[in-house]
Amino acid sequence: MNNSSLERSRKLRTAGIYAFFIIGCIIMIFPFVWMFLTSFKTVEESMMIPPDILPESWQLDNFKDAMASLPFLALYKNTALMVFWRVVCAVLFSSMAGYAFAKLKFKGKNLLFSLVLVQMMLPSQIFITPQYQMLARLGLTNTVFALVFPGIVSAFGTFFLRQAYLGIPDEIAEAAYLDGCNQWQTFVKVMAPLTKASMAALAVFTAVFAYGDLMWPLIVNTDLNMMTLSSGLATLRGQFSTNFPVMMAGSLLAMIPMVVLYLFFQKQFIEGVAMTGGK
Repeated sequence: MNNSSLERSRKLRTAGIYAFFIIGCIIMIFPFVWMFLTSFKTVEESMMIPPDILPESWQLDNFKDAMASLPFLALYKNTALMVFWRVVCAVLFSSMAGYAFAKLKFKGKNLLFSLVLVQMMLPSQIFITPQYQMLARLGLTNTVFALVFPGIVSAFGTFFLRQAYLGIPDEIAEAAYLDGCNQWQTFVKVMAPLTKASMAALAVFTAVFAYGDLMWPLIVNTDLNMMTLSSGLATLRGQFSTNFPVMMAGSLLAMIPMVVLYLFFQKQFIEGVAMTGGK
């Protein structure tokens, strides 16, 4: 095979790879484009068969109806508080637990870590009933704490940060001990700063999962003013018929915080994905 044939084969292979990824991007982006366009349509246009891609006239009333139907300021506040406290609790407690499982020696260590692994393997839905009963008996339903409660301890975060601490040589902790640090000082001043990248990755994924959580907020908080964006949007769906343009407008408004967050912290998002994939 001559050089021209090799060059032509390489270009065809490269073009095929680019075409594959372009098609994948279109498939991923299309639902968001359709949501955006539908939010400006009338109800009749949104249900036409075959569907029209572009609306005949761009309607802004759908956004007004969505904002009139839902207390978006309260939903934004509840969602922000839930995401913030879940991230803080996951990073703080998972870091301490991960360090203990990775570097400390104590009785029952393997048994307790096995329980963490079991919790990761079980579907989260089986914990909903006992968690709800605990909050109901304490009278803490329809509160921000109820939204945060399932995320106070993260089994995935504990496992993930344990793996990060296992990657740190024991000699570093021994050197800190010889310099006069106790166990807490060794953790706070020496070991924890070495896992900042892993903590950032855990924070990113905890925030994303908390933002999209639907089932728990919908169960534990029935007061519309104490719901999150995801559970609040679920109330826009009718039992027999749904105003799809208003729902899409509400979904578009609900996307704004995460889009803004991504624009400001896209480097951390990408590093978090890369770090988790590497682990």
